[in-house]
Amino acid sequence: MKSQVEKGTGLTRKLNVEVPAEAVKSAFHRVFESIQKDVEIKGFRKGKAPLATIKTMYGDRVKQDVVQELIQTHYRQALSEHKMEPLGYPEFEFDEPKEANNFKFTASFDVKPEVKLKKYEGLEVEKEKIEVDDKKIEEVLQNIRTSRARFEEILIARPAQMGDTAVVDFEGFMNDQPLENGAGKNHNLELGTNQFIAGFEEGIVGMNIGDNRTISLKFPEPYHAAELAGQPVQFKVTLVSLKKKVLPELNDEFVKTLGGPASVEELKKTIHEDMSKSEEKRIQDAFKNRMLKVLVDHNPVEVPASLLKEQKESLIADFKKRMSEQGMSETDFLDYVQKWDKDFEKTASEMIQSSFLIDEIARKHELVATQEDVETKLVEYAKQTGIEEAKLREFYNKPESASRLAYMITEEKVVAQLLSTAKVKEVPKGSLPQEAN
Repeated sequence: MKSQVEKGTGLTRKLNVEVPAEAVKSAFHRVFESIQKDVEIKGFRKGKAPLATIKTMYGDRVKQDVVQELIQTHYRQALSEHKMEPLGYPEFEFDEPKEANNFKFTASFDVKPEVKLKKYEGLEVEKEKIEVDDKKIEEVLQNIRTSRARFEEILIARPAQMGDTAVVDFEGFMNDQPLENGAGKNHNLELGTNQFIAGFEEGIVGMNIGDNRTISLKFPEPYHAAELAGQPVQFKVTLVSLKKKVLPELNDEFVKTLGGPASVEELKKTIHEDMSKSEEKRIQDAFKNRMLKVLVDHNPVEVPASLLKEQKESLIADFKKRMSEQGMSETDFLDYVQKWDKDFEKTASEMIQSSFLIDEIARKHELVATQEDVETKLVEYAKQTGIEEAKLREFYNKPESASRLAYMITEEKVVAQLLSTAKVKEVPKGSLPQEAN
């Protein structure tokens, strides 16, 4: 076997392999013999048909099996010979195999970059202070009261105004034709909450109970239903009644009905604790990401093109899933991705570089996840989630899940190592440019 390596752009390598005719002939022979043992041909007992007959009947079919055998065997040999470790699955190109000829194939792949640790101790990283705004607590309390609000009919004769809950019958029309899914009966609409398209709620303001009104509007651009974006629409509206929202008084008696704390002060304390935990997690996650970015800045690593492509596509797919759940249209999504393409690429690059650096620091400090670490983490997960350990083990026994868990544990250990020497500067909430509200 002959093999040579061509260096492509960046970390791309092309491995050229030539398998001698003798090996090709042997591979054909083995495949034909395996067919001979199992095939039944009229006029011959099973396994007794001549090889010449087998070759005549199955010559074209065996080529794929021969290619697979030759590449599997000689690709591994060539990698070993050149001491190469490909990243991901290679792209193969090959000639059609012929029994009397040499067989040539190429494998293109990226290789792992050289990782040089220049500075990873004493990293200077900013971290937000945990601050829970009393106004946020009041907002939560207000939301709790709102969720338990009751509605009372407004008995005095007056026009509808913002803040009222209007009970309306309505029907939408486009080009004098009823709008699909554009009608409602006895619909409760709190005026001022912008539940409908712009102008609809304002159009009800000033109506008296029993009044009929046609409100002419346009659907906004863009709109989640693309075929309606920017189109004119008329709504025929009848004001059936008006209601006002009455919130329960915030006192100990009301708090007890919630089934938790027994007093207003206890409820405020519970909300404060919950918000503090939530803020702490958000801040810790952001701090970890920031520290890894600083690590990458001090220790840049060449990024394999294939990994960059995969990671970028993964980020975009995850973003699309989240945004579609929030109602983002396909057009808006495509516009966003095009506008922020470089940001997606930068983030993907940083993630890949940090993973290589984490692996190297873990190797240097013997922080790679052990089986004992995995066992400890599974017990921890079981306590946190209430899921049986057996079910967790079944899930994490799958190769992909096991690899992901092991890497996560290794990352945690490396982050702790970085933090042990890091110079952390606490800053007020919202003062970090990339996270300012």
